[in-house]
Amino acid sequence: MNKIFTSITLLVSFVLVQLTTSTYANAACADKPKRKTQLMGPSVGKKVGKAFELYSADDVKGALALLLEINAKSDYDKAILARYIAVMYATLGDQEVKAIEYLKMAAAPDILNESDQGEVIKLLADLQMQTKAYDGALKNYKAWMDFTCKSDGDTWVKISQANYELKRLPKMISPADKAIAAYGDKHNKNPYILKLTSYYETKKYKEAVKVLETAVQLFPNEKTFWKQLGNFYLLVEDYKRGMATLDLAYKQGYLEKESEIKTLSSLYAQNSMPYKSAKLLEKHIASGLVKRDDKNIGSLANAWHAAQHIDKAAKYYGELAKMTNEARHYSKQGSLLAQDEQFKKAVVALKKALDLGVKNKGRLYMSIAESHFYLGQYKQAYAAIKNAMKDPKTRKGAKGWVSYIRDTAARKGKSI
Repeated sequence: MNKIFTSITLLVSFVLVQLTTSTYANAACADKPKRKTQLMGPSVGKKVGKAFELYSADDVKGALALLLEINAKSDYDKAILARYIAVMYATLGDQEVKAIEYLKMAAAPDILNESDQGEVIKLLADLQMQTKAYDGALKNYKAWMDFTCKSDGDTWVKISQANYELKRLPKMISPADKAIAAYGDKHNKNPYILKLTSYYETKKYKEAVKVLETAVQLFPNEKTFWKQLGNFYLLVEDYKRGMATLDLAYKQGYLEKESEIKTLSSLYAQNSMPYKSAKLLEKHIASGLVKRDDKNIGSLANAWHAAQHIDKAAKYYGELAKMTNEARHYSKQGSLLAQDEQFKKAVVALKKALDLGVKNKGRLYMSIAESHFYLGQYKQAYAAIKNAMKDPKTRKGAKGWVSYIRDTAARKGKSI
């Protein structure tokens, strides 16, 4: 069953783009004073302007070098300069540690203009996520919400993800729920994946089922959710719902793996639908999706037998017998062929089973005798029934056949 859930992956993308924000519930927000707007000093501003000309020309390293040469005097100029340097390091893509260092320098005095201060805190948290500094990221996502009095779905997703990385599985649920609320009608599957992950890893399977029941309604084209819901139903032993869900997933083309087809086929068989079980397995063995090995052919033969399609069951038991060269499979094939009145083929299969060695020789000789009898081969039937009489288990039944074969042969003028 563990293989089933290897598909449970965290699809959260840690982008730096902020979605539409919503008000963050914080009592301090109501009385928050408006921050005074500040400007860079003329000298620093002029040099920063030249650096951004280089940045606009895609010379990020040149822009960074120029910014690093600036000697700012005021606390505000130092903070805003640290912010721009951090952005340059972040843009380079492999300098996250340096970017974080300068972002902390920019944020610490808490004197940047309101939008700048908020963006610095948010970028700092995002980079801490990227560098696996999850405790720091959690601290700064909260700081960003406290400072801006805003929140968004992406941020709550990242908070839930950080708790997952820190193995704080129960703490994933609340931020995931807040993410769902923040996204509103713009449904996003990531918080549902995070909730599912938390519940699965804490073995709260019933709660996981509820998450997935909602998810398949919101994301009907997400095949992973359908498959996971079916398999979670199996975990909570709700086999009928599990079968129905996987059946629907199959009809939508979502079951693509051998294990998934075999699971559904098995569920059909367990729920008294052997014909559907056999048809499904036969189709996908023929296509190559399900391996044509002895185990799967055996399951197929059993399914056709349970569905009372004797000829098909005999066919696949014969294939299984050739694969394994086992007497029991030839015996099964022969018995079914006799039942289907394919007496010549039955005799061949039954004799092969005897040659390979079986414990119930008497029963096989009885079937061989019957097959010969119905073929009008009374001499061979008589010889076989005499062998059946040697087995204590079939002696009584064989006695009745002895006189019957002898009398029928005499009546038809055949010698035995």
